[in-house]
Amino acid sequence: MDVKSHTVSLANGADDVEIVRAYLDASMVPDPERAATFMAPGCTITFTGGRVFDHPRGPASVNAARYRWVKKRMERFDVAPSDDRTVVYSIGFLYGEWPDGTPFDGNRYVDRFEVSGGRITKMDVWNDSAEWILDPALRR
Repeated sequence: MDVKSHTVSLANGADDVEIVRAYLDASMVPDPERAATFMAPGCTITFTGGRVFDHPRGPASVNAARYRWVKKRMERFDVAPSDDRTVVYSIGFLYGEWPDGTPFDGNRYVDRFEVSGGRITKMDVWNDSAEWILDPALRR
């Protein structure tokens, strides 16, 4: 790979991070309809517990039952560009309130996105919430 093509890949990766960031910002409102505008037709979201959704309404409904409210503190984005897609990892912490109003913070999350043609084509979600629900002593 010559330097020029490598530079183009990095620029595309930066654009793809902005697509992911915009999707996550919309998801945290929550505004699943706006979040969906960043997804390609046929996109799948594999949420915690292996739940598979084809629209951001799915994760929003899980979150509505699991938390009073929840937000993401996006600490960093790791980017792996290739010829046909960019893989973007969003890594950080969840914070918010449990249904009983108890605040929490420091709940680790990793979201993995595949972006192609300016749209998210796949998303995978992992976080510590299930462990924290099973063992409230872990909650911060």
